[in-house]
Amino acid sequence: MAEWETIVLDGEKMLNRREAHDHLTERLALPDYYGRNLDALYDILTEREGPTRIMVRHGDTLLSWLGDYGKALLQTMIDASQANPGLEVLFAED
Repeated sequence: MAEWETIVLDGEKMLNRREAHDHLTERLALPDYYGRNLDALYDILTEREGPTRIMVRHGDTLLSWLGDYGKALLQTMIDASQANPGLEVLFAED
């Protein structure tokens, strides 16, 4: 069985939508065609191959800055992990 790749996302680097998608693109090595929206993120995460663990740090900061969009962003990642058995999303205690 392949070893899990762990990718850390930092909520302190996602203080608005643009910064959030910039950080996601960098940390998850998203392709150039990534549409920089939640539907595109879901599609890419559900199609991701190889075991990947996404660790979200400073989720409270992300939520305080992005509000409902932040909630939707985190839920998108959770939903993708439920659809892709090779994807796991964890939240670090800050």
